[in-house]
Amino acid sequence: MSNEKQVDSGRRGLLVATCAAGGVAGLATAGAFVSTFQPSERAKAAGAPVEVDIADLALGELKTVEWRGKPVWILKRSPEMVASLKKTDGQVADPKSERNPEELTPEYARNEYRSRKPEILVAVGICSHLGCSPTTKLQAGPQPSLPDDWQGGFLCPCHGSTFDLAGRVYKNVPAPDNLQVPPHMFVGDTKLVIGKDEKGEA
Repeated sequence: MSNEKQVDSGRRGLLVATCAAGGVAGLATAGAFVSTFQPSERAKAAGAPVEVDIADLALGELKTVEWRGKPVWILKRSPEMVASLKKTDGQVADPKSERNPEELTPEYARNEYRSRKPEILVAVGICSHLGCSPTTKLQAGPQPSLPDDWQGGFLCPCHGSTFDLAGRVYKNVPAPDNLQVPPHMFVGDTKLVIGKDEKGEA
């Protein structure tokens, strides 16, 4: 009789231990499963909107952030830079951003400044020719590989395409289109969200 009780208690102990181990494994699996619902940092960088604080951006300074694996430039243009856009109107191929507007320029940026605020340019830093990343040539004046009346802007090192300080492509260069302006909106005086606007996420 006492042998049976010992066997029963041994079985009971084994059953309790098995259930406990199964419960721990089940919780671990459930935790891993639930965590898959939350986007990884890589997934966020790949498509989620990016919030940027531009409070520390000085006049004439450019900040680069990543959105969907692309470099996005945020340039705080000085009053002189903004004024230069009138001078380049006649030299650029698409001054009013009429080419591929749905793909390249949201409605709120289809203006001379290609922006919501004249002093802030938000543009994807990828040349529309073959996808190289242009270099910044923000300083006005004669420079190597640039015209003598250069007003400041961007130069693609791959095939020499040039863009003004609004990301508008100059005439007679390989690049066919202006730089893309991504969907964006201000959520405060110095907070900018890239990849989302009033219509929702891109």
